Amino acid sequence: MSKRDRIFLFLFLVYLGIVIWCCFGHFDSLPNVQRRIFGIPTDKVVHFIMFLPFVFLAYMSFASLPRRRSQAILLALAALAAGALMAVATEVGQSLTTYRSGDAWDFLADASGLGIAFIFVIIVILASKRLS
Repeated sequence: MSKRDRIFLFLFLVYLGIVIWCCFGHFDSLPNVQRRIFGIPTDKVVHFIMFLPFVFLAYMSFASLPRRRSQAILLALAALAAGALMAVATEVGQSLTTYRSGDAWDFLADASGLGIAFIFVIIVILASKRLS
């Protein structure tokens, strides 16, 4: 694992901690915010933004491993799958608490962020001259 990979892995772990805190924290004392952003419920926008970095950070944590384009795409797919599992786990976990609720629409917002990031990573992989 290269030094760059270790830096991204550290950032990824910090990011995961922040996502878990955001998903399971008590935020009763926060001020009210506008209910919609461009017609989309604010909490869905937050979910989208929260999961947007997942695939990129997960991929970059192990980016020095693949030598071929096909291996890089498999790594990106693994990052996408891990993000989807985390999104499902957070929604299920929230549904088991007394102060939060699981929501399929939140998962859809999470998955949208993951999907956009996956497309970005795939474009970068396909444009990479390092991979054969």
